[in-house]
Amino acid sequence: MPRKLILDGNTVYELDEECMLQQKSSEYDKETLAVHVNKEDEKKAVRRQNRK
Repeated sequence: MPRKLILDGNTVYELDEECMLQQKSSEYDKETLAVHVNKEDEKKAVRRQNRK
């Protein structure tokens, strides 16, 4: 697994790049779903207004 070390003074951080990419991907999926849901809600609101 590719890993990245970050040195900060006496502290060493180890990052798992594959894990970070998976997290980004899942965050993107959640954002995409949220955008889709918001668009559907907007469409429903417009339909309701047009009925009045």
